[in-house]
Amino acid sequence: MLKSKTFVKKTRSGGVLKIVREHYLRDDIWCGSEVCVECGDGAPVLLRDPRIESDLCTYPHYLLPDTNVVLHQIDILEDPLIRNVIILQTVLQEVRHRSAPVYKRIKDAIHDKEKHFYTFTNEHHRETFIEREQGESANDRNDRAIRVAAKWYTDHLSKAPNVGELKVVLLTNDRANKEKAEQSGLLAYRCEEYIKSLIGNPELVDRLALASDDQNDITGSKLLFPEHLPLSRIQVGIKSGTFLQGTFRASRDNYLEATVFIHGDGEDSTEVLLQGLQNLNRAVHQDLVAIELFPKERWVAPSSVVLQDDRPNDEDAEEEDAEKKSTVSDTSVLKPTGRVVGIIKRNWRPFCGMLNQSQIKEATRHLFTPADRRIPRIRIETRQASTLVGQRIIVAIDGWPRNSRYPNGHFVRNLGGAGDKDTETEVLLLEHDVPHQPFSQAVLSFLPKMPWGITEEDLKVRTDLRHLCVCSVDPPGCTDIDDALHCRDLENGNLEVGVHIADVSHFIRPGNALDQEAANRGTTVYLCGKRIDMVPELLSSNLCSLRSNVERLAFSCIWEMNHNAEILNTRFCKSIINSKASLTYAEAQMRIDDAGMNDDITTSLRGLNKLAKILKAQRIEKGALTLSSPEVRFHMDSETHDPIDLQTKELKETNSMVEEFMLLANISVAQKIYDEFSESVKSRVHIGFVHKHFWWFWSYFISLSLYHYSFQGPTLTVEDQHTFHIFDKVKVTISLDASNIQHQKIRMALVEPSCWKIKSTSPFSVNDSVRNTFI
Repeated sequence: MLKSKTFVKKTRSGGVLKIVREHYLRDDIWCGSEVCVECGDGAPVLLRDPRIESDLCTYPHYLLPDTNVVLHQIDILEDPLIRNVIILQTVLQEVRHRSAPVYKRIKDAIHDKEKHFYTFTNEHHRETFIEREQGESANDRNDRAIRVAAKWYTDHLSKAPNVGELKVVLLTNDRANKEKAEQSGLLAYRCEEYIKSLIGNPELVDRLALASDDQNDITGSKLLFPEHLPLSRIQVGIKSGTFLQGTFRASRDNYLEATVFIHGDGEDSTEVLLQGLQNLNRAVHQDLVAIELFPKERWVAPSSVVLQDDRPNDEDAEEEDAEKKSTVSDTSVLKPTGRVVGIIKRNWRPFCGMLNQSQIKEATRHLFTPADRRIPRIRIETRQASTLVGQRIIVAIDGWPRNSRYPNGHFVRNLGGAGDKDTETEVLLLEHDVPHQPFSQAVLSFLPKMPWGITEEDLKVRTDLRHLCVCSVDPPGCTDIDDALHCRDLENGNLEVGVHIADVSHFIRPGNALDQEAANRGTTVYLCGKRIDMVPELLSSNLCSLRSNVERLAFSCIWEMNHNAEILNTRFCKSIINSKASLTYAEAQMRIDDAGMNDDITTSLRGLNKLAKILKAQRIEKGALTLSSPEVRFHMDSETHDPIDLQTKELKETNSMVEEFMLLANISVAQKIYDEFSESVKSRVHIGFVHKHFWWFWSYFISLSLYHYSFQGPTLTVEDQHTFHIFDKVKVTISLDASNIQHQKIRMALVEPSCWKIKSTSPFSVNDSVRNTFI
């Protein structure tokens, strides 16, 4: 059956466009239940006897949540106890438009076979599709579509033989939707009502997100904050220039202060200062907010006071004193100042932290302190506070009413004891949004079947390089070997050098679940004693690892060079290699240094090392950026787990050797891309050294004839460890810090005497640390 959907859309130019879309309806869409024989579903998802102990629903039943339940109670739906749930297409589409994170979480639950979540495409079923009536809002139409689908399921399953007492239960927190469903003869309950009826699972109640009515019940009647403007007024204000739009960034040091960055045209941007609770107006770090700029006479300077919200309770006492303290600042540095008038987009996420148990005995409402100091404390309601004290937990924000000093939230889950290594690692990963969950079955289903081997088709389309003396050089214990090298003499007296990179694309096809998961993770994350893979271990540590004495697929970049490291010819190919050795940096260095070893692998390494030194010298001569970041490792006491020693990673020539050829391969690939796609290629360059940022620093030392500098083209060349005297008997070393290309820093290190002996009137302060950094 064919229907057409017609609607009118306003274009960017101000015109009106009429759009007509075809909408196909079918009568062969499965219901997904094992009890149904009419649909003929070959792979039903919903179980025949979905039992869950409940005082409210004593019969077997399927759950059918509406949109708001999915959006706000996703933590409940993810619990292993909640199974056999029908997710309507109407609900899924609305969730997708309103919250991308929740949409991903509900899709993961649908793909989890243990959960038995079934997606019913009610918008394409002939008996469940409904037209929007005249004067009916989109939200009311969707609510009616949900009730129609629930009614269809109830009638459809009742026709099945031996169905018994199987029912369909609609979960909704919308009072009007619940009343209309009950009038239609449907079983409908509020989500809180249903969860509280479950027997033997009281911890689920703590995970309930508070409805807006419930939030007002647990807060005071005094209005503490101004009302947020509706989005329609905000949009008009931004368009007229009355309001500004930017990202809210809370201060780490003062909970009564924040800044909003207003992005202008090009590189122009403005930083607006916000001070005081009312001016912050319930915004949370990283929210997209609308602000009103104050007149210049009301501008203030950033506070010089460190102020943390560490009071033992949530009362508003002493708030006025704290506000006054927060305004202690240097009035000579005034900044544009304003206030938050509305929230354009919330950036709430689950937060890690610890529970502050209420001082009132038997209390169920407590404050939660997030690990990130930029996030305000959150009020939650839980009956297991005594168990959660001293634990790292996750809490989600439900809302922030005007009459509440803190946002309201709910407990999500317990991570473990504070101070435990695994628990603290989990907190770091969650707080920095590093995906680290186990790979789903949907992802694992796209892995190649084992045993795997090179096929005749691979030999036809790839260059066979298995005869070459290829080897890899990596850190000790490395199992995900993604690159290998070779170097050999050619008959014409030149050298052939190759870089071989594991061909991951052979095993991961664009757009499938494995590709999407790898794109979401972005990179392999390395921690102390732990690695979080971007792709499953079968690929990262086996089939895509260029281990020795096994055949592997690779991408190869091969150069013909002379002995001065000048490239004479470059070619790229998909290849098959067989690495002859998997060496560590130390093992490779020992081979190079041992004059008694002259086998093919050692000869290849010596040739690579010689060329790498020439390449590095050429790069530095051309002004290449050099990054330096120390890598340290702590040695712990086996009994007390206290750190007893600190070891700095020793860099060898072989570290630089591998780095140089990885860089050269990138340069060659970039050049090839530029040659082939010169009209569409994008080139990223690092900005030169900005002289004016440090002129105040240079001028001070130049005036004392203590510092020498030289200009070469657009950059400033600085000696790397320039030592000089500033004060009597005080020697200081100055050097540029290149540990982060996003910042330009100058480091000053005291050479002698010790810091505590110094009595100085220097304009540069010297504290008890060994180093001072000036930005």
